[in-house]
Amino acid sequence: MPTIRCACVVLFLLLLLSPTLVWAQTAELDKQSGPAPEQQAQQSGSTVDLTTQPDAASEPKPLMDTPTPAADRTPVNPKTNSSEGQQTKRMFWIIPNFAAVSADAETQPLTTKEKYTLAMQDSVDYSSFVWAGMLAGQSMALRSYPELRNGVAGYSRYYWRAFVDQASGSFFTEAFVPALSHEDPRYFTRGHGGFFHRVGYAVSRVVVTKMDSGGTGFNYSEIVGNGLEAGLSNLYYPPQERSLHNTAINWVAQLEAASLNNVIREFWPDIRHKLLRQK
Repeated sequence: MPTIRCACVVLFLLLLLSPTLVWAQTAELDKQSGPAPEQQAQQSGSTVDLTTQPDAASEPKPLMDTPTPAADRTPVNPKTNSSEGQQTKRMFWIIPNFAAVSADAETQPLTTKEKYTLAMQDSVDYSSFVWAGMLAGQSMALRSYPELRNGVAGYSRYYWRAFVDQASGSFFTEAFVPALSHEDPRYFTRGHGGFFHRVGYAVSRVVVTKMDSGGTGFNYSEIVGNGLEAGLSNLYYPPQERSLHNTAINWVAQLEAASLNNVIREFWPDIRHKLLRQK
């Protein structure tokens, strides 16, 4: 499931990234603050001594007026970094990032067909098979479900259940529920502002999302969709694991993973640009 693929690395990346972001924002504020007050006072307080100025009539006049360079007439673009907030199709060259939208990008709402296509991309991407294998190995090593046993047969039982978990999660949160509620299942990057402000924005997208109409509304895709996925898993996990308590724990874990995934998506352009030195 794409919402849990970044949970294992996001804490390390946030600890690594937060000092860099804070330093970069401080440097940007210093750069935009202009000259020091003493320099401004000297510039504003300077006067022209008329007695030392040469007579305008005695100065030689140029033969023709010198045109102003075109560069001096061009307005300054305040956004100097064109890569700010730019998302890529994959994070770290492997993890799918198909549902992330770059900051300030002009987009059209997804059609129902496009929502199902997005869910299919996340479900059958080659990384989905690799991730399911990693989750299956971890669960078997921890004996998360002893009823599935060990060995090759036990691993296969863990594997197909892990794969169905992430595939059903993708379709519930990116296709089934968004098509009915007219929500846009993509993550719209903020890309600017303070570190904690952006973290708060990313986490809030689990509850608030963009609608097909262009406004914002309650995120039924994540809240209800992950609940449906947690309930569906009761059909193929051992009977001993089928309880309201275990279903609630599974649902909360999916929402936590979705929040972490949003955070890593939000800062992925900064990670790529500042730490990985990619344009």
